[in-house]
Amino acid sequence: MKPNSGTLVINIMNGGKAEAYEGIYQCTARNERGAAISNNIVIRPSRSPLWTKEKLEPNQVREGDSLVLHCRPPVGLPPPIIFWMDNAFQRLPQSERVSQGLNGDLYFSNVQPEDTREDYICYARFNHTQTIQQKQPISVKVLSMDSLNDTIAANLSDTDIYGAKPVTERQPVLLTPTGSTSNKVELRGNVLLLECIAAGLPTPVIRWIKEGGELPANRTFFENFKKTLKIIDVSEADSGNYKCIARNILGSTHHVISVTVKAAPYWITAPRNLVLSPGEDGMLICRANGNPKPHISWLTNGVPIAIAPEDPSRKVDGDTIIFSDVQERSSAVYQCNASNEYGYLLANAFVNVLAEPPRILTPASKLYQVIANTPALLDCAYFGSPKPEIEWFKGVKGSILRGNEYVFHDNGTLEIPVAQKDSTGTYTCVARNKLGKIQNEVQLEVKDPTMIIKQPEYKVIQRAGQVSFECTIKHDPTLIPTVIWLKDNGELPDDERFLVGKDNLTIMNVTDKDDGTYTCIINTTLDSVSASAVLTVVAAPPTPAIIYARPNPPFDLELTGQLERSIELSWIPGDENNSPITNFVIEYEDGLHEPGVWHYQTEVPGTQTTVQLKLSPYVNYSFRVIAVNEIGRSQPSEPSEQYLTKAANPDENPSNVQGIGSEPDNLVITWESLKGFQSNGPGLQYKVSWRQKDFDDEWTSVIVANVSKYIVSGTPTFVPYEIKVQALNDLGYAPEPSEVIGHSGEDLPMVAPSNVQVHVLNSTLAKVHWDPVPLKTVRGHLQGYKVYYWKVQSLSRRSRRHVEKKILTFRGNKTFGMLPGLEPYSSYKLNVRVVNGKGEGPASPDKVFKTPEGVPSSPSFLKITNPTLDSLTLEWGSPTHPNGVLTSYILKFQPINNTHELGPLVEIRIPANESSLILKNLNYSTRYKFYFNAQTSVGSGSQITEEAVTIMDEGKMAGILRPAVGAGKVQPLYPRIRNVTTAAAETYANISWEYEGPDHASFYVEYGVAGSKEDWKKEIVNGSRSFFVLKGLTPGTAYKVRVGAEGLSGFKSSEDVFETGPAMASRQVDIATQGWFIGLMCAVALLILILLIVCFIRRNKGGKYPVKEKEDAHADPEIQPMKEDDGTFGEYSDAEDHKPLKKGSRTPSDRTVKKEDSDDSLVDYGEGVNGQFNEDGSFIGQYSGKKEKEPVEGNESSEAPSPVNAMNSFV
Repeated sequence: MKPNSGTLVINIMNGGKAEAYEGIYQCTARNERGAAISNNIVIRPSRSPLWTKEKLEPNQVREGDSLVLHCRPPVGLPPPIIFWMDNAFQRLPQSERVSQGLNGDLYFSNVQPEDTREDYICYARFNHTQTIQQKQPISVKVLSMDSLNDTIAANLSDTDIYGAKPVTERQPVLLTPTGSTSNKVELRGNVLLLECIAAGLPTPVIRWIKEGGELPANRTFFENFKKTLKIIDVSEADSGNYKCIARNILGSTHHVISVTVKAAPYWITAPRNLVLSPGEDGMLICRANGNPKPHISWLTNGVPIAIAPEDPSRKVDGDTIIFSDVQERSSAVYQCNASNEYGYLLANAFVNVLAEPPRILTPASKLYQVIANTPALLDCAYFGSPKPEIEWFKGVKGSILRGNEYVFHDNGTLEIPVAQKDSTGTYTCVARNKLGKIQNEVQLEVKDPTMIIKQPEYKVIQRAGQVSFECTIKHDPTLIPTVIWLKDNGELPDDERFLVGKDNLTIMNVTDKDDGTYTCIINTTLDSVSASAVLTVVAAPPTPAIIYARPNPPFDLELTGQLERSIELSWIPGDENNSPITNFVIEYEDGLHEPGVWHYQTEVPGTQTTVQLKLSPYVNYSFRVIAVNEIGRSQPSEPSEQYLTKAANPDENPSNVQGIGSEPDNLVITWESLKGFQSNGPGLQYKVSWRQKDFDDEWTSVIVANVSKYIVSGTPTFVPYEIKVQALNDLGYAPEPSEVIGHSGEDLPMVAPSNVQVHVLNSTLAKVHWDPVPLKTVRGHLQGYKVYYWKVQSLSRRSRRHVEKKILTFRGNKTFGMLPGLEPYSSYKLNVRVVNGKGEGPASPDKVFKTPEGVPSSPSFLKITNPTLDSLTLEWGSPTHPNGVLTSYILKFQPINNTHELGPLVEIRIPANESSLILKNLNYSTRYKFYFNAQTSVGSGSQITEEAVTIMDEGKMAGILRPAVGAGKVQPLYPRIRNVTTAAAETYANISWEYEGPDHASFYVEYGVAGSKEDWKKEIVNGSRSFFVLKGLTPGTAYKVRVGAEGLSGFKSSEDVFETGPAMASRQVDIATQGWFIGLMCAVALLILILLIVCFIRRNKGGKYPVKEKEDAHADPEIQPMKEDDGTFGEYSDAEDHKPLKKGSRTPSDRTVKKEDSDDSLVDYGEGVNGQFNEDGSFIGQYSGKKEKEPVEGNESSEAPSPVNAMNSFV
């Protein structure tokens, strides 16, 4: 049990079992006057038992049938909360068809194929023990009619008649409760839950009614898709028959639940404490109700009254104890117990037999203040036994108060319903019983009500105008009113345009936002009044242009009401120059101390032309006024007459007094001196006083001139002093100053921290501990501790280096600190020093500690050289920071294909003393990605990555420029397109480029007008060629072009710019109309016709001729047509001298033109496939005379030339 308390604490956290404390507890409180007892307190330990093991068979159900999955949770205390989930811990969806019952079972009104699953899991959550128990998963398989028919068909012959009946609709049948009727008992005040779940197809709908009555409104709720009826706070009136009706399109069924509401005992009249005086009579009444009717029993001081000591003054009569002619020994605590089978009630009542003269508890001479014509309540709280009688008198010798103008309350309070001014006075309360009399006086003051004698009025104002609301009040002179202005029942905007005066509100430069209702509220401590008015803002009529300017300076300044510390200044405003004056600034000049220097004094709103100014003694004042509007400030007014105030004692003392020693044996006292007129008189000096704190020494004082520092010498080191500085002048001293605490000078600490210990937490972090130094040895303000630490050497390299000390400062009186950023596998030293305001103390002895090994940094470099078809050479450097003893290197690598997908990863462990490695058996022309890192015994360090490519196979190099002989550098890690060149004509351009990267790349060309913001146009390049012809270009136009590769995001060449040739349309028209041109064309046509005839004749004779003979037969050159797809000219050479042939038109010897045979007519005379393309995209072919045409693979598609094409080419 807690000390001085009745609380019993049962703590099982330190051992013991909760079951050992199970039982019924009751508390008894006892003193010499009796004993009171508490209700029974039942303690039961919570339980969350495991599920009993059971063998669950799979449920196979036909589609449309009903199904119940039983949960049967273990019985716990308190009962568990049940819910159904699947293996993924997702709640199973519930609906009108599928729902959980109150008992936790899962009910299916009809099953559907989607109900098939193997993870119906019932969970029981025991909230008190915060545990969840899980039942074994239940499997449900729904046999649909289609699958059932297939199964039957597989087992019957073709001649058998088979087939399951289709899903048939069924009328409702109740799954729970069973039968046609059932009974339910519930206790008064509890929640009544009634449940009906039905099977059927379609899914039935549930409806509830109460036979012979209505369901209680506001207390009835439907849950679980109306399958559960919930009535809260039930009473006996809720007893009756409740019918649930389940209905679908085929019919209905119902069930009647007879509900009986029982009641645990509840109070009608609980016994109350009773105070009696000797000889008086009284009674205790204990009345309770319940169903069944509760039994009433009495106890006295916790003992059944039947066996308690007899008391002739009491008599028990059922639920009442009657007391007559009680005596002081009759005092006791009585308990009333009302119980039935559903519960019990217990109440304590103290019967106190007491003889006590009257006492008045209300404070004497208490003052009550009320407003006239309101009620006044005068308290007279009293106590006594027998109960005193209360009487009220007014005045010292007044008569007793009676009549309808007063109300006398049972608690002694006197109420005056309507207090008037003449009700003010002294009222006397008298309390008397047979043991004595006492009286008390209170004061009543009736105040005049607060009134608004001039309320704000409705105003209409133009924009940019000025408006004022008045609110003049009358109030009791003894009450202090406060005035609050509201706009639209909210606070006024935080705007300088709103000026609140004593009895008015002024709004300057009105805007549309100022439109609204303005309310004036006056509050006093006793009452509150308010009044409102509406402001309407309208547009100002058009006016001629107004010239705005600064206001003219005020004039006619006048000083009145001269006093020692105040004066009134008034003035006349100058012209505001069409911009209202917003405020006036008042400045003053001190002709005695600072002649010619003007200081800011105060400022007032622009509507005010007088101000009460506060003055300081011993100042020769002159004042001037400056007017301000939105344009600016006016010139200052002429100065007022001078006014010299009388000298006086200083009103204040210096501020910011401090005592800080500059040396170990002194105390420097400093302060901020008074300024100018703060001296209040001539002869300003300071009295500096000090004494050592916590000693009873007398103050040591010295008077100094008007300075701000005094040094006290010969003080002990770092001792606290009480200090005060007082101002004085020729007329006397300022008020007594407040004391401040200062310290004499600090000295360096005397001792070093001891017991320094280092705990290495990991390879880069250590924790250092030390014992604090005694505060007396600090000899100053303890600022903290400094830890000096430095690396002595690396344990892996055994090499010393320049010592760089690091310092960490730990503020305050800390005794430990963390040292971060240490280097692994190293030897360190440290020491600790204490720091005060003077500096650092001596260092502690150096402490040596070592950090363990860590993971190494990445290798310093990784180079990949000497690529071959199937090997690469790797060279590397050891880690810059090994952080321990290297045990090995780990190399991982994997191939990368053309789409940047990674292949399988290979891992190799390399001894730590190696620095190079030749990787063999690699794939040719393949890019590899390498991951390389070092290891210590602790683990692997960060890795470095590189990529490299093995060189290409010789067979794959055909048609591609080979690398220079002897090249030992690794090929570029990424593909690239470079050396983009253009050869432009009027309407087309030949684009060529160089490509480095994987084989089988597909290219595209993007182009557009240079300097244009239009999107790039894109042309796809057929095959893997490295040239392309752009057609349809505009003559005389600058274009931009770039080349990219398909499938490689962002892989493009740099841009190139070219310009097409100027248009020649007019010249061509002129040539076509010339006679010589027409004649020439006819000759060319005739020659072509003769050539065709000769070819035809030779073919008919079966003869074939080589290219050489064709060249001899046609000595005059002809223009060869340009290839349609790329615009280049074909070139070929003699097999013997390799001289370029003249360009000319060529036609196959068989006089046929086939698309599949006309890829390039020159290949027909070449040797195999040795033709290749130059960088400019032109074809280089070698040919020799052949008897027969060899079959070749087509390279580029082009149409056979014709006479018409030849003519066009010539043009």
